[in-house]
This record gives sequence, C-alpha cells and structure tokens, in this order.
Amino acid sequence: MRSGHRLGRQFGWLWGAYGTSALGTWLAFGAFPLIAIQVLHAGPAEVAALSSVGALAGAAVAVPLGPWVEFRRKRPVLIGMDLVRFAALLTIPAAFALGVLSFVQLLLVSVVVAAADITFRAASGAYLKTLLPAEHLLVANARFESTAWTTTVIGPPLGGAAIGLLGPVATVVADAVSYLLSALGIRAMGGQEPRPERRQAARMRAGDLLDGWRYILADATLRPLFFNTAVFNGLVMATDALLAVLMLGQLGFAPWQYGLAFAAPAIGGLLGSRLARPLVSRFGQHRVLVVAGTLRAIWAVGLVFLGPGTGGLLLVMGVELGLIFCCGVFNPVCATYRLERTATDRVARTLSAWAVTTKASTALLTAVWGVLGSVLGPRTAIGLAGVLLLATPLLLPRRAAATLAETEPVPSRT
Repeated sequence: MRSGHRLGRQFGWLWGAYGTSALGTWLAFGAFPLIAIQVLHAGPAEVAALSSVGALAGAAVAVPLGPWVEFRRKRPVLIGMDLVRFAALLTIPAAFALGVLSFVQLLLVSVVVAAADITFRAASGAYLKTLLPAEHLLVANARFESTAWTTTVIGPPLGGAAIGLLGPVATVVADAVSYLLSALGIRAMGGQEPRPERRQAARMRAGDLLDGWRYILADATLRPLFFNTAVFNGLVMATDALLAVLMLGQLGFAPWQYGLAFAAPAIGGLLGSRLARPLVSRFGQHRVLVVAGTLRAIWAVGLVFLGPGTGGLLLVMGVELGLIFCCGVFNPVCATYRLERTATDRVARTLSAWAVTTKASTALLTAVWGVLGSVLGPRTAIGLAGVLLLATPLLLPRRAAATLAETEPVPSRT
C-alpha cells in the first residue's frame, strides 16, 4: 500500500481492484474445462471449443466495443465490464444448483467474459494514461505485471484445493465475486474524469470499427511490435495443450508435478517485473524492449528435449523460468511503450484492436497446433513452435522511436 500511495490514492484503488480480479481469474484457472468434463461429460472437441471458439467469438463481439469505449468516460465502462463478468459467471453456479447447466451455457458465458475482458483492458489502458503522468506509466505497468505473476503463483493451487473441498463450481463463484469487488474498488476511487470529446458523426460507421488497426499499421514502431506480440503469444499458448498431453500422457508425470512445473517458475515473472524499471533507467527503453523480446524467444525450443522423471521436470521448470522472467521484463516495457506511442484519443480503439488480434491469433494457432499435434505428434509440434518463435525477434522495432509529439500531430476525431 505504501508503494501504491506514491502514485496516488486513485491508482492504489485501481491496483487493488486489478489484483482482486486477477486472483479470482487464477483461482478459476481451468474451471470451465473441468466443469465440462466432470459435470457435463464433454468430449475433447467440446472442451477445445470452450477455449478456441469461445475466444474467437468473444473477440468478434468486442470489435465494435473499442470505438464505443473511446468517447465515453472510462471508469463507468470499467465498472460495467466487471459487473457484466460478475453476472455472467454467477449464472453457472446458479444453473448447476438447479440442475440445468448445459454446455451451450458454458460456451455463451465464455464468449461474454472474453468480450468483457478485451473491453476492460482497452478502457483501463486509456484510463491509466489520463490518470498518471507519462514518467509514472512504467512504474504502474510493472506493478500490474508483478501482481499478475504473484496471483499466477498462488491462484491455481488454492483453486485446486477449493475444487477438491467444495466442488467444481466453487472457483467460478470466487471469480465472480472478485469482479464484484473490483467494481466496488473502482467505484471507490473517486475523483473527476473529464468526458472525452465526442466524434462529429452521430452514428458509428462500419469503417470506424477498423480505426484501431489503421492506427497501429500506420505507425512504423507500433506495427512490428503488434505482429511480434500476436505471433509470440499465439505460438506460446498454442503448445500448452500439447505439453499437457506429452507430460501427463506419454511421459507419465503426475498432475501435481505438471502444476508445479508451471506455478513455481512464475516467480521469475515477479522478479522480471521488478527489474523492468531499473533496467530501462540504465539501458534505455528501446534496448530493454529488444533484448528482453529477443531473449524470451529462445527458451521454448528446449522443450523438445523433455524426458521423463526428475530431469524432465527440472528441464520444464528451467525453460519456463527463463521464458517467464524475460516476459516479466518485456511486458510492462511493451505496455508503456505502446501507451506512449498512442495518442490519447486513440488509446481505447488501439488497445481493443491489439487485444482482439492477440486473442484471435491465439485461438487460431491453438487450433492449428492441435491438428499438427495429432498428425506429427506433440513433441514434434512443440519443437516446430519453438523454432518459429526464434524468428519473432525479427518483428521487434529496430530503432528507438521519437516521442509522439515530435513525429505527428494528435489525430483528429473522425
């Protein structure tokens, strides 16, 4: 709390709200597939649809919400998206208690939550840029990043224990409540938020939906970073299911070993996020962005050598630790760089387009790698993703960008 107060009371509440909802999310990690399997007796195709089809549909629903958010006060949007997620998630335990829970309901809730997640992120980034001066954005983003990795470490084990004691929907209830608490925290921030200047046109046009992508692709430094994050995140996440098949199936790891292999290395993300600001202060933003972005791409290929037993477990933990540490440095620097390069009246649309693309590319690559895993085997498919990741540093910005004010006027509202 002492650190939060240095950025002001409002940021302290925002940070607390973020931490609460992040903990709820990680408590419920894997809850939907578990409910689909244990309660609804869903097959592999249906379970895969929860993550791939649900994410794609949610991204599609979120496309018009970015322009809609841009010209509205962001705090009410943040509160509204929290309440939407709270209400949507709460329908699952209610239906479970009444004995009417269905797979279609799980899928619809996943779509609603995915769309609300994207909209919340876009609004929160835009709000953060108006809440804090530019020199404090990296500090704020580093604190969000460290909180995210902390909840990654403690959330899944606690969630697993809660499911074991209270049943499969217990963590969904916890996740829903976390969004309600987040909404209350954002409501308690206080302060006055100026109303954004409205567009000249009374109605949203079809072309307005592409404003975020146009802005990104027109910027010589945002454009490569945009493709880098979409491809990198997609390839990393696409191998998660294959790694589970390899470890839990072919190599015979116990579930607790599989969980430990990914929970413990998250400490690296906490350490990396704490080092982001000192590294930028010493070496400069662009150099840290490129070096961390390059180093995070070299680790995943090592998973192709995964074997059974203690040695295999240590290999996975070492690879994940290195990968997550580099991501812990890269992510807050990237988030700050992106905010600094985006005009204030375009932040919500830009961040929404960014999140939609990242979520859609992750869903598509997950589906593609599922097919590759079936045809080539999980180990070969994981190795192929690792080799492709080695090329992603080519998409990083090659030179430091001038400040936004030096390169272009603030875009007009059209």
